[in-house]
Amino acid sequence: MTRLDRRALFTSGAAAALLAATGVSLEAAPRPGGRLRLAVPRDGSLEQVARGALYDGLTEIGPDGVLRAELAESWHGGADARDWRFDLRGDIPFHDGRMLGAGDAVTSVLAWDVPGVLRVEATGPLSLRIELAEGNPDLPYHLAAPGRIVAPGGGIEVPLDRAVGTGAYRVERAQAGRHFRATRVTDHYKAGRAGWADSIEVLVIPDEVVRAEALRDGFVDVAALPAPEGLLGRGEFRYHPSVEEMALAAHRGVGIPGKIGTRAALDDGRIAERWWIA
Repeated sequence: MTRLDRRALFTSGAAAALLAATGVSLEAAPRPGGRLRLAVPRDGSLEQVARGALYDGLTEIGPDGVLRAELAESWHGGADARDWRFDLRGDIPFHDGRMLGAGDAVTSVLAWDVPGVLRVEATGPLSLRIELAEGNPDLPYHLAAPGRIVAPGGGIEVPLDRAVGTGAYRVERAQAGRHFRATRVTDHYKAGRAGWADSIEVLVIPDEVVRAEALRDGFVDVAALPAPEGLLGRGEFRYHPSVEEMALAAHRGVGIPGKIGTRAALDDGRIAERWWIA
């Protein structure tokens, strides 16, 4: 099977079944602390992981496929599913100290360019209304799609080194396509549920052989799409979704959730806040 096939498999629903079939034991309880280091290819994975760490959306789809509240504390659709109201959490600061308001959510939604949206407006300091051209009962799911993040003033395309979000991590330093480091936000609203490592670091290593070496030699804790021959029989690692289809490899000391998001590689881009150092 080719590398492309392996990635497609990892992002399919078959990943969870294959993971269970391997008999890999996962850590039962997350624990805070430590530094989580990831090695990824030059394929946009760095940006995906970084934005998943720095930003939140209105809603989130968990690795179990269940829709969850994120910055939107609650929402309600009209009888025809054309008129939607979203109420935001209160007292949520951006990383620069500014407080989240409805205006930030409105400008962010407009920047997403969601198909079928006719109007987006603030109806209060922490509430907004989204009007659709046609009824869509699945709108909250669509708003949880990757990239649909909330940023101050709707600035969702800011370079990583200047990114300001409400996520569990704030950027420490970043270089597009090469390196990213962030530290955990103290007293984050998800504390105790997500954002376990004290810091996260993502390194772009284009060569799969070198990614395997970096993991094997202890320079990183997780490697995406490593060369299998560099790891098999050369240490104790966990392979996901399976040994045969190695989309991710991790040291035994990495804590992995019992369910892993399968819509996209690297746990739907939320690996930074979901995985931990055991």
